[in-house]
Order: sequence, then structure tokens, then C-alpha cells
Amino acid sequence: MMAAVLGPGWSWSGALLGCLLAIGVVLVVVGLPMNRRPQLEARLEPYLRDAPRPSRLLAMTSSGVASLRVSRLLRPVLIDLAAGVERVLGGAASVARRLQRAGRPPDVERFRAEQVIWGIVGGVVGIGLGVLAVVTRGTSALPVVLLVLFSAVVGVIARDQWLSTEANRREQRMLTEFPTIAELLALAVSAGEGATGALDRVCRLSRGELSGELGACLADARAGANLQTALLGLADRTGLISLARFVDGIVVAVERGTPLAEVLRAQAQDVREAGRRSIMEEGGRKEIAMMVPVVFLVLPVTVLFAIYPGVSFLRFQI
Repeated sequence: MMAAVLGPGWSWSGALLGCLLAIGVVLVVVGLPMNRRPQLEARLEPYLRDAPRPSRLLAMTSSGVASLRVSRLLRPVLIDLAAGVERVLGGAASVARRLQRAGRPPDVERFRAEQVIWGIVGGVVGIGLGVLAVVTRGTSALPVVLLVLFSAVVGVIARDQWLSTEANRREQRMLTEFPTIAELLALAVSAGEGATGALDRVCRLSRGELSGELGACLADARAGANLQTALLGLADRTGLISLARFVDGIVVAVERGTPLAEVLRAQAQDVREAGRRSIMEEGGRKEIAMMVPVVFLVLPVTVLFAIYPGVSFLRFQI
């Protein structure tokens, strides 16, 4: 009875189970110890096993694919796929720059692994849509394969676009916080604080993206770098022109001894004016966009309601 239902040919469910079995066998074979090259840590571990533990203050956070919650069996495959995505797309410097702008560590390897995961999720969604198309409409195998590949590529590209969106949103929050932070710094400097003391006080009293970046600059200054170099690093990590001008103004004021409070207030006023101009420009664009439904929807309906009674009366007279 079962053979009569399925027919003499193959079935989609059997093909899917066969593909899953083949993928499982390949993963098991790839994950065997004989097929994996030992890493440097594995080679040195027998000789360092009895060494004293270092301080936890010196422990570094894991980076790359190791920081992702992936099983050790799938980790080599994920590393190879991430390297393949890097070879195809390239642009590691741009990715690291956007990761810094988004407030994340510049770990390009981890980001490529995340792109691979997003691509796999997109491929799974494509497989689901393909199976649904086959069951409902009897679609052939070629469109299903193309759909799966397209969904995987869309997942990889979507992760890259989401990173750019995260960077832009974070910079917008920093731009919103900037006038208040600048006013607080100017107030602290006017009260007699130095540049480092004013940064310390503002970082302790405020919360946000910009205060976190200023706290990182203050930590770099306390670690041995001078304040000017730490602030220039802040300007390099962000893509905001106004923040770069703000850092340049502080550096020039500290180096030449000019009144720092006046510079900070002027910078805050410039940012407020720039924000006001951007709001006016966005309002102008929205006004033009609002004219589209009025011209193409409301106005034709109004004309139709005004003309239709006369046209109906003329037809009635005829």
C-alpha cells in the first residue's frame, strides 16, 4: 500500500531525509580528531598544565568564533565558512570601522561568523518556502535551489546592513547627548575643574553612549596616554564631524591655554544649530512626501465627487 501511494519514483520527504543524513555524516567526518589540525593552544597545554594561574585582571575576553555559543563540532566548519565569506566580500577595514562606530569590539572574524549564521537561517527559511511551494504548487527542484541560495545571500547581506544601521543609530544617540554633555563640561570647567577632572565628573554623573566613550578616553589617559591622544582616539572611533570638531577644540584649548569653557559652549551651540537645521530639512522632505497622497488620492476623489453628479444628470437628460 505504501509503495502504491509513493509510486515507483522517489519522494521529496525521502530526498530531504537523505540530504539531512548526508550532511550529518559529513559533519561527523569533518569533526573527527584525525581531520582537525591541532591548534597552538592544544600543543602547549600539556606543558603549561601545571603552571600557576594568571591573575583574573589580566584575563582577556574570548574573540572570534570562540566567543559564539557554537559546539566544538561545528566550530571548524563555521571558521571555514567565515573565511570564505571574508574572501568573497572583503572590506575587513570597513567592517572593523563600523564595528567601532557601533560600540562593539573590532572583531571581524566574529562578525563574519555571525554573517554565516544569518545566511544559514536565511537558507532554512528558503528551504521552508521551497518545500511549501513544492507541496502546494508542485514546483520543480531548480527554483527551490535558487530560492535557498538567494535566501542565504540575503541573510548574509542583511547582517551587514544591520551593522550599518546599528552604527548610525548609535551615532544619532551620541549626537543627541552631545549638547548636554558639552554644557556639563563647560559648567565643570567654569567651576575650576581641569579637563581631566571635568571629564571624570561628567562621566560619573551621566549615562549614555557619549559618556561611555568619554569614560573610555579617561581610562586611556589614566593608563598612561595623554589626554589629547585619548580624545583624538575618540574622534577616530566615531564618524561624527561635529564630535571631531569638538575634540579638536578641546585639544587646541588645552595645548594653547585658551578658555576651555567658552569653546565647549560654542561647540554645544553649533551642535544645537545643526540639529535644528536637520529637523527643518527633514520637515521639508516630509512636507513634499505628504503632497503625494493629497495629489494622487485626495484630489482625484474630490474632483470625482464634484463632477459625477453633473455627468449623471447629463446622461439622464440624454
